[in-house]
Amino acid sequence: MEKRLRIGIFPNLPKEKVRAILPKVVEFCREQEIPIAFPQEIAGAYGVMGYDQEDPASLSQLSLALTLGGDGTILRAARYVTPLDIPLLGVNMGKLGFLTEVGAPDLYKALLKMKQGDYTLEKRNMLQLTVWRGEKMTCKAHALNDMVLESADRSRLTRLSLKIAGEPTANAPSDGLIIATATGSTAYSLSAGGPVVHPSLKVSIITPICPHALHARPLVIPMEHPIEITPRPPYETILISADGMTVSRLDWDQRALIEKSPSDAHFVRITPLSYYATWQDRMLKNEGQTIL
Repeated sequence: MEKRLRIGIFPNLPKEKVRAILPKVVEFCREQEIPIAFPQEIAGAYGVMGYDQEDPASLSQLSLALTLGGDGTILRAARYVTPLDIPLLGVNMGKLGFLTEVGAPDLYKALLKMKQGDYTLEKRNMLQLTVWRGEKMTCKAHALNDMVLESADRSRLTRLSLKIAGEPTANAPSDGLIIATATGSTAYSLSAGGPVVHPSLKVSIITPICPHALHARPLVIPMEHPIEITPRPPYETILISADGMTVSRLDWDQRALIEKSPSDAHFVRITPLSYYATWQDRMLKNEGQTIL
């Protein structure tokens, strides 16, 4: 049975520009008879249905998700809607917006196209993290952009051993390690010297952060090759983040496995997208600004 149309709005509420546009979004959707839902903490104030992003049963009422913000807003929303196969469309209310589909001026056009079903879906691969102590799994998480391993004490080096597809690889002390998807190649990995990779490629990008060895360079591998990571002495407290959110520690007696996620993110595309032109335009237009 096909799910009834209801668009979940995921706003970046700290942004004044986003808060200012919400009443206009509600008015437009009422006029156009587009069912929408807001986060439950603000839904009552706008007289629309609410959703609880922490509750999959609540989110399952949504057929599509629309974010108002930047790439960070998309990453936060993807954490909740991707496991439920809810497609995402990002409206850029920020700066770079590599993941966003349209700018603020095209918001209402995008809402109409979503109502009419006039769009295509683009699949993006994700990473899955599992942390193990012996045979016991202690953490499981997913990321659209990247997994990052860093020492809890930023003044100390991160020492890690890596195996790729079961084979040991060269290791070097560094300030941390980024495992990125092709989608995440334009985020933290790029800032750390990693390559820009077309998002259609099924690859993982291993990028050391400020490595203390000349041989340590970014490495692009097939996403099907699992990456096993264990701490090396002298042991430090290692923190693992998924798309910017700390999800686990990696203690001396644990190992982290990063591999292709069984879930994919689906992005709503309402206009033909030229990746190369978009990348160049956004990079040059915002030269000198922080990426993501």
